[in-house]
Amino acid sequence: MPADRPIPSPGWRLCFLTLTVIATVLLRVIPHPWNFTPVGALALFGGACFADRRLAFLLPMGALFIGDLFIGLHVLIPVVYASFAVNVLLGRWLRSRRSVLSTAAVTLIGSVQFFIITNLGSWWVFDPHTLEGLIACYVAAIPYFKFTLLGDGLFVAILFGGWALLERGFPALREPIPQPAAV
Repeated sequence: MPADRPIPSPGWRLCFLTLTVIATVLLRVIPHPWNFTPVGALALFGGACFADRRLAFLLPMGALFIGDLFIGLHVLIPVVYASFAVNVLLGRWLRSRRSVLSTAAVTLIGSVQFFIITNLGSWWVFDPHTLEGLIACYVAAIPYFKFTLLGDGLFVAILFGGWALLERGFPALREPIPQPAAV
């Protein structure tokens, strides 16, 4: 391993990533405009930054659940959680392809899929099961979509940008580079 890449401590990296998750939960429970939350960004971030797949899902979903305990549980929880699980999977895809452009594209895809999936669930639960009901549901949700886009964009920039700066300033936080197996 090159001298400028010391062997990182997985403990420090996990600790800082977990603190990032906790800070994001706090941001979710304070008053904010509808859908302007860090949860979509956190799911992308968790998928991209946690080497352990279980933690990539567990910590963002746990943060979502803890926030829901404060904000309130609702009938659409399975749909919302499934949508954020999709964001974790998008983050997993982004993991080895991280650039500003790919991160921006995945953020947009995550926002759009959240809009589509959660409003489809809302239509199924609350609206008439007609084409008119489906269209009315999506049209009614359009004003909230801008907050989803703004929130995801801002919090992705903060999480990914902040993490990149932390890794640059504190090399011990960098993810270990897999070493080839000795033969």
